[in-house]
Amino acid sequence: MKVGILGATGRVGQLIVKILQNENIPIGAVMFEGKQTIEFPSETIITNDAKTLLENSDVVIDFSAPIATEKLLKAALETPKPLVIATTGLNEEQKKLMQEVSKKAPLLYATNMSLGVAILNKLVSMVSEKLRDFDIEIVEQHHRWKVDAPSGTALTLAENCAKARGLDLKEVMVTGREGHVGARKKDEIGVFAIRGGDVVGRHTVGFYNEGEFLELNHTATSRETFARGAIKVAKWLINQKPGFYSINDALGL
Repeated sequence: MKVGILGATGRVGQLIVKILQNENIPIGAVMFEGKQTIEFPSETIITNDAKTLLENSDVVIDFSAPIATEKLLKAALETPKPLVIATTGLNEEQKKLMQEVSKKAPLLYATNMSLGVAILNKLVSMVSEKLRDFDIEIVEQHHRWKVDAPSGTALTLAENCAKARGLDLKEVMVTGREGHVGARKKDEIGVFAIRGGDVVGRHTVGFYNEGEFLELNHTATSRETFARGAIKVAKWLINQKPGFYSINDALGL
């Protein structure tokens, strides 16, 4: 398996490079913006062209930015290869592009590559359905450098909560409160972001009722969790037929 990496000099990308080298898995090609900040194996092709990245990889792992992911997806329509997309903050057009690519090659999209978060999404879906009278509030914490808010993981958690209750998230999600906003609406799902320091990632989904509340929490203490998760699903994805896959498919959840 020759792995291609989009965003290879990013925080998670660098960890993927390190893990692949330690496991003697070939890195076919890498693509990134800006200066080269780490060393790559001598046989690895370094490029800023998405088609070249795809042509020299058996599977591509993407931890980059939406604009870079879009370039990759457009190139994959002509040069289809298995893709693991972990970039967050994608718009609706970019998500439609993923669907188009998945008709030609297997594509796995996940806003979080950790096993713990995959289980958390399962749990919040079940709890949301069973505790229908409970108010739902989601709080996510990340480092000061994160550029999108709320996080992709928080939005996925909120989407699972809404689906479990037959709700449209766009109609019930609240991402800020200020001033005299009135009483909380029954179906409201609050999603709030905290930014500061070097917090890798912490997500809390709370279910609140009169007399009791339940909170489900996941904390990532190292970005290596995401890197190893992405490599794990890439090994699975490379043997799949064209289609749009989730991390639950790869982990058998």
